[in-house]
Amino acid sequence: MNALINMYAPFFDINNWTSVVSSGADWMIILSLVVMECILSVDNAVVLAAQTQSLPDKKDREKSLFYGLVGAYVFRVIVIGVGVYLINFWWIKAFGALYLFYLAVKFFFFDKKKSAETEVPTERPEVTGWRKHIKISQFWQVVISIELMDIVFSIDSVLAALAISDNPVIVLIGGIIGILAMRGIAQVIMGLMQRIPELQDMAYFLILFISAKLFLTVPAINIHIPNIIFVFVLIVAIIVTLIVHHFNVKKKQ
Repeated sequence: MNALINMYAPFFDINNWTSVVSSGADWMIILSLVVMECILSVDNAVVLAAQTQSLPDKKDREKSLFYGLVGAYVFRVIVIGVGVYLINFWWIKAFGALYLFYLAVKFFFFDKKKSAETEVPTERPEVTGWRKHIKISQFWQVVISIELMDIVFSIDSVLAALAISDNPVIVLIGGIIGILAMRGIAQVIMGLMQRIPELQDMAYFLILFISAKLFLTVPAINIHIPNIIFVFVLIVAIIVTLIVHHFNVKKKQ
């Protein structure tokens, strides 16, 4: 109990909050944490946007991101409190990597094949109840997936933030603003996927890359792929996807 009190006491220290909020130097650190959060969370935004595309309704997609946002904030508070122990939680990264790999394999070898072979009538009322039931099930599956990814991707962000500042209040404020900015990135990607369907294939290709990147960081392997390489892979993937989309449009015309 004393250990828990020591971990989370700074969050309830009014003097600490007042000092941070009124300090220009602390806000500069918070700004740097927000930028770092966005950079580290580009891959997370890709995963979130890809996951929400399985929901047929735009309102449900936005709602799933909102629930994920709330969960991300709750978990971020917990993670910052036990941040010094996160380095021992290598198994969370391994689980996350395997889960991402499963998502990509499922999409390319099962979901895509099934959607290509199955035609579902859109105007039959007897199908409505079945669809509604499945949609609810899918919604909560997506929300759970988003929460799991928040847990996995929060580890790198919190560890990097604690390396810059050991004040949990500064790390918390930077994380709150950064998560909100990252969700904005996910919303933009989600909107683009609606206009360019090929982006979904690209997203799951990136998920494969992210799963490998994450798995390589476990202590037994300890290989860290720089984030700049992911950015390069992302740029190349976008260019290739836009070229494929252009040819597909011309083919339909």
